[in-house]
Amino acid sequence: MTAIYLDNQATTPLAPEVFDAMLPWLKDNFGNPHSPHVMGRQAAAAVEVAREQVAALLPSNGRVIFTGSATEAINLALGAVRNISAQERNQIAVLDTEHAAVRDTALWYDTQGFETTLLPVDPQGLVAMERLEASLGPKTALVGAMLVNNEIGVIQPVEQIAEMAHRAGALMLCDAVQGYGRIDVPQQADLIALSGHKIYGPKAIGALWVRDGIELQPMVHGGGQEQGVRSGTLSPALCVGLGVAAKLCAERRDEDMAHIANLADRAHNLFGDWTVNGSVDQRYPGNLNIRRDGLDVARLMSDVRGVAFSAGSACASGSGRPSHVLAALGLKPAEIKSSIRLGFGRYNNIEEVEQAADLINQAAEKQLS
Repeated sequence: MTAIYLDNQATTPLAPEVFDAMLPWLKDNFGNPHSPHVMGRQAAAAVEVAREQVAALLPSNGRVIFTGSATEAINLALGAVRNISAQERNQIAVLDTEHAAVRDTALWYDTQGFETTLLPVDPQGLVAMERLEASLGPKTALVGAMLVNNEIGVIQPVEQIAEMAHRAGALMLCDAVQGYGRIDVPQQADLIALSGHKIYGPKAIGALWVRDGIELQPMVHGGGQEQGVRSGTLSPALCVGLGVAAKLCAERRDEDMAHIANLADRAHNLFGDWTVNGSVDQRYPGNLNIRRDGLDVARLMSDVRGVAFSAGSACASGSGRPSHVLAALGLKPAEIKSSIRLGFGRYNNIEEVEQAADLINQAAEKQLS
């Protein structure tokens, strides 16, 4: 039996249109996009079309750099603080609920002569704006805030955060992985990271949008192929896949949002006995993080093999540590252990949500009884 897939925050299925667009570049059009001959120029042209498709959903005053993942894009972006540190700015401030790609990288900079500040959130998962403003000052180099939280779906006021960062003379980095292609990205951000496999595109490709005038130091040295900051041969197939996925998101945005909101409304009704983690109002509807007191989610996931769902971030699930996101909301360890995350996507339907809810609720009742 094929499991009902409700883990669209971890990854999404490849859109059929994306697969079809990638196939020629995996089979016959295998030219190196950095080669000067006809096949190379054809591949390079395909890469640039993809770059424009990705950029169409981003601010106009910047450039798109292709990377191997959003994590790489975030690491590349955070490297901007090395240039700013020459201005005697050595503070990095990020939300305590950031994805590990931002949070752990910022904490690593704490060992490299920088001062990392983890900004608290309220019980709804929203940044405490007063605490944020009080934390910033003449030493602040960069502020990091994600658009949509990957675990609880909360939408942060990123435009206001960017304005605060700029008033302090700092850059603003936005991890837009869970929001790009679904909701508006912040026009005031200086650096925006995104991922292919979260928008029905291929894995192993991401991108970083960089505002004009911002200097980045290369992480990988060599031929300097990607705008001098990312050496290595680009994959035309992956770039084309990301570009077509972005184009589809732009074309289907209203349809996708209405569909996912409908799935979320049905799920909220079916899980009426559960408590929602994070803001109910200021959230992306495709993410439903809920808990039920006394439940052992590890056992629940073992009992419900017919549904693919999660207990939190896929990136941290193997670490054995409890969710830092739910802990930042003030949840107790027992409440964290009783929480699950359901992620709805373009290719889910109402029948799947109803079947999944029935299986999960039955298993939960059996366990609690």
